[in-house]
Amino acid sequence: MATAAREFPYTHSDFEAVRGLLAEAAGIHLPDAKRDMVYSRLARRLRRLRVPDFASYLEHVRADTDGERREFLNALTTNLTAFFREGHHFEHVAQTVLPTLPRGEDTWRFWSAGCSTGEEAWSLAIALREALPAADYQRCRILATDIDSSVVERGAAGVYTEERVAGLDAHRLRRHFLRGRGRQAGKVRVRPELTDIVRFRQLNLMDAWPFRRRFHAVFCRNVVIYFDRDTQRELFDRLAEAIEPGGWLYIGHSETLWTVSERFAPEGRTVYRRLS
Repeated sequence: MATAAREFPYTHSDFEAVRGLLAEAAGIHLPDAKRDMVYSRLARRLRRLRVPDFASYLEHVRADTDGERREFLNALTTNLTAFFREGHHFEHVAQTVLPTLPRGEDTWRFWSAGCSTGEEAWSLAIALREALPAADYQRCRILATDIDSSVVERGAAGVYTEERVAGLDAHRLRRHFLRGRGRQAGKVRVRPELTDIVRFRQLNLMDAWPFRRRFHAVFCRNVVIYFDRDTQRELFDRLAEAIEPGGWLYIGHSETLWTVSERFAPEGRTVYRRLS
């Protein structure tokens, strides 16, 4: 039944319709516990578009005449990240992965899949810059993608509040960030040395991937927790095809490839290597 205190009628059927459309569009499966979250996030879109109910709104999303499908996905995808989150992954890249990269290749390719507001991609760029001589660092290329176009734009800007970088030590801040002045006081921007090797793109992992070459390492962390088992199997199979044989995959601390994929071998805590 609809809740009388709410601005818009919201039934169990409305929630099921939203859940079905999100699964179809992005492979994300919402648990029942997310019902109130769905209302609070989508009510803003109903209000903005001046539609009377969820059924009308979902018709608007399906028609997608003005890009509302993108806004629908942006509203319902969760973005939680931080600089050097799960820091052992970046240490592993510096200490274990870099020595294995083929010296005969012109570029070393990394992918931050589900990059959110960019902290993961910039952390990887920092780790590479600190571990490599300048000539080798310039060979690195990082692709950062997310389904949410709004966070991709924020990540590409590379501007963060000082609170977001408070966990970084003073040396890293000086070497890799520029402090804002005047109207930008209280903010920092990543230095051009980082932006030179990172590119941000909007990408739905359920769509075709426009990659011409495989990656040497992929970060796909805290993404598959929103997918059902069959979708996880499909995604990891596609990731295996997108990674060079012997290349590396990093997943989130609450995720596992156990019973999901046989294309990778475990190489440490949430670290996997693609089998040849």
